[in-house]
Amino acid sequence: MTLSDRILMGPGPCNPYPEVARALARPMLGHLDPDFLALLDDVNDMLRRVWRTSNALTFPVSGTGSAGMEASFVNFVEPGDPVVIGVNGVFGGRMVDLARRLGADVIAVEEEWGRTIDPERLLEAHPSPKIIAVVHAETSTGVRNDIAALGREKGEALLLVDCVTSLGGIPVLVDEWGIDIAYSGTQKCLGVPPGLAPMTVSARAREMILPRPTSWYLDLNMISRYVTGEGTRAYHHTAPISMIYALHGGLSALLEEGLEESWTRHGEVGTALQNGLVDRGYSLWAQEGFRLPELTTVTLPHGVEDDHYRHELLHRYGIEIGGGLGPVAGKVWRIGLMGHTARHRNVTALLGALDEIGTGL
Repeated sequence: MTLSDRILMGPGPCNPYPEVARALARPMLGHLDPDFLALLDDVNDMLRRVWRTSNALTFPVSGTGSAGMEASFVNFVEPGDPVVIGVNGVFGGRMVDLARRLGADVIAVEEEWGRTIDPERLLEAHPSPKIIAVVHAETSTGVRNDIAALGREKGEALLLVDCVTSLGGIPVLVDEWGIDIAYSGTQKCLGVPPGLAPMTVSARAREMILPRPTSWYLDLNMISRYVTGEGTRAYHHTAPISMIYALHGGLSALLEEGLEESWTRHGEVGTALQNGLVDRGYSLWAQEGFRLPELTTVTLPHGVEDDHYRHELLHRYGIEIGGGLGPVAGKVWRIGLMGHTARHRNVTALLGALDEIGTGL
């Protein structure tokens, strides 16, 4: 079995859309070439459609989702700023780490892993926070946090949301939910290799961008002059041309299918996988009513040894799934069905492989 035969069903990169491979093979252009800038404008317009927003400052950050997270904090947070952050998994914890490095007065609202965070706890954590930040779809647990309720009651705070594992797979309604700052990653439900972090910033948040952020590379004051086309475009850094091509291909495939249709496909495929796993003795771990269809987490039945079974799935069947993190390492699996990988044939392949190794080892 070759590496190209593998089915990536972990929480990290998933198999890209076929359109992406063709896009990556396009001839190189310069990052200031008018044809490339026109393509970048097209990418930004498509991202607005996927984010469900009219925000002018909507673009792909040159870096993975973690770069999107850093850009979302360094442009708005100064020492002493009160920042409320929801933590019910690894990536909420990373937000806390980053905000503390910037000197923020961090109020961490913690919840048991695998459980959703009550929005009222975040809203009541501080009387006047500058930012309320939370992960929409927690990659480490497979649980969804309620964003709309935060947007309705946030007051003067900026609402900052990690949408790395949600964008393209489940509804993300930036304008309707009152999200001010959001970032994602290309390698999940957008079906593109890792390397870019789609980001969107509301008009209200743009007025609050710091005049001199601690990061030069992620300074939105300078980046916005290049990516928005407002006024005279100014060179900031060399854009990753081939990755922008790839994102254009992935967004084209997603929007050709239809955003709502993609949400439906992810939901149907995720439900089929979860039902099949329960039928085989696996227990769904994330809180009922808040489980992600694109990222399923299960606790392992008695006799299923984590490393051994995942090794067999990878090397005998070419199926890569993820193990648990932190307190549930070795106890939980994280199975991704995202973007092009969210297909019923992949559900059939995984369940069939589990049936074989369950009786044959």
